[in-house]
Amino acid sequence: MASKGGLLRFVSSPEDIRKFDPVSLERLATEIRNMILDVVAVNAGHLGASLGAVELAIALHYVFDTPSDKLVWDVGHQAYAHKIITGRRDSFSSLRKWQGISGFPAREESIYDAFGTGHASTALSAAVGMAMAARLQGKKQQLHIAVVGDGAITGGMFFEALNQAGGEDINLLIVLNDNDISIDKTSGALREYLSCVRRGDFEGRHPLFEAFGIETIGLVDGHDFNQLVPALRKAKAMPGVKLLHVVTTKGKGFGKAEQEQVLYHSPGRFDRLTGKLYAPAPEKAVLWQHVFGKALLEIAAANPKVVAITPAMPSGSSLNMMSEKYPERVFDVDIAEQHALTFAAGLATEGLKPYCVVYSTFLQRAMDQLIHDIALQKLPVVLCIDRAGLVGEDGATHQGAFDIAFLRSVPNLMLAAPMDAECLRNLLHSAQFYNEGPLAIRYPRGAVSSPDWNQQAVMMPFGKGRVITEGKNVVVLSYGASGLRVQEAINILHCKGITAGHYDLVFAKPLDQELLKRAFENYPVVVTVEDGVLAGGVGSAVMEWAAENGFNNKLFRLGIPDVFVPHGSVEEQLRFCGLDVEGIANVLVTG
Repeated sequence: MASKGGLLRFVSSPEDIRKFDPVSLERLATEIRNMILDVVAVNAGHLGASLGAVELAIALHYVFDTPSDKLVWDVGHQAYAHKIITGRRDSFSSLRKWQGISGFPAREESIYDAFGTGHASTALSAAVGMAMAARLQGKKQQLHIAVVGDGAITGGMFFEALNQAGGEDINLLIVLNDNDISIDKTSGALREYLSCVRRGDFEGRHPLFEAFGIETIGLVDGHDFNQLVPALRKAKAMPGVKLLHVVTTKGKGFGKAEQEQVLYHSPGRFDRLTGKLYAPAPEKAVLWQHVFGKALLEIAAANPKVVAITPAMPSGSSLNMMSEKYPERVFDVDIAEQHALTFAAGLATEGLKPYCVVYSTFLQRAMDQLIHDIALQKLPVVLCIDRAGLVGEDGATHQGAFDIAFLRSVPNLMLAAPMDAECLRNLLHSAQFYNEGPLAIRYPRGAVSSPDWNQQAVMMPFGKGRVITEGKNVVVLSYGASGLRVQEAINILHCKGITAGHYDLVFAKPLDQELLKRAFENYPVVVTVEDGVLAGGVGSAVMEWAAENGFNNKLFRLGIPDVFVPHGSVEEQLRFCGLDVEGIANVLVTG
């Protein structure tokens, strides 16, 4: 580890680096970059953005009096060097592990994490709030710094905050960390504007931000302390709201990460020396996302009215498969979930069939658009909810735990979840013919057995579940991919002479009432299993249906408890929630 020798072993807090002479900062940056590479190669994490922000993190803590001056990192992908500097050097090897440190800034973890963050475009709003609170409490000299990437400024929330910031008398610095990329390449007018600034088209001015009444500094090389430190000191001395434009390279200092910035944003485990990615486990050939991407490509080839939208996640959602063949029918709207949904609604009004692909955790940001712009008007948008359920090492900020509960409450919306890849393919094909309103299809992250691509997709009966197995005394009503673990648990028990029924609900809204009636009339014990929160989830829906229809069977609900599930492996999270195979089997035996 880099901390065993050199300068880094003397760094336990930002106060320590302020004792260094400026020449030593470059050596420190090299050691921190090496530590990030050592740990992320083994643990997996967000590599590229953090490698690109090493010098920036050092310089910010070197110049400013953190934690008295409040430093807020947008998204948090770029904050690993910040964590190492701020007392977490010795625990950095536990990054993203169960009961280890988070991959994102977290207020409960350190006084230097002024604001917790895992979603984009929040930093400036938080910093404006902090700065306003300081002014109201007579602490006007306290400085507030928001480090925002060029990808994150595509989110409308950034401009909402900018609009307020430009009109307030507060002590605030916006650091624009411009590396010309988000997770995938950014697009649109803002990218072109920043390209013009980098080329010098505006003669050192920043007309966009100046229009908001904000004084600007830059361009500054974000990897050169001889430029960074003086620029930050200049910003520190300036009153009011100001912006420093810093240009960095994502993946800086590691050849592979610089050359393949999209792939090395979050590359998984890799060889520390060569950068070669370790192959996934051979026993599972594909990911849920790959099935989605390939199925949508099939659908688009046969149906020219099908279009696709994503808020900045084309490669993560495998939408790049369709984009490569039909680029004019795939729209990456950058980090703008609200716009993505209403844009899809607009497409639907003109007879197109939009498939809008949003990670579950980011769909939370667009509830009004789903209700007001899509469901209320019964527009036939297909909402593809990626990363539903427990997502592993990204932890609490990214769990897809809440979508079932909040979508169940929306009128005119149908909500489905496939148990396996074949069912996902069938649902996606069927969705193009559903025109009664929006149809949401949720599916998890991770590996799954591949469907038979040589067979034609089968049209799914909307609102209908299916019987997987029958048994005695107890039946499980599973929803989504949790059914795969249910079947494993039932198979284990069957070997011990215990049989249980298993019904796959497929649809959480509407529920298949005939299937529910069959379950409650034939089994004294009913167990529901879902990869979502128990409060308001599928189990709650089944319980409501049972009460309304006069059934008093013994009912057990398995799902995510009323807590924010911490980071760790998916297996550890499932065990924590009692949703692993052993946990399900134990309930079936005791039930």
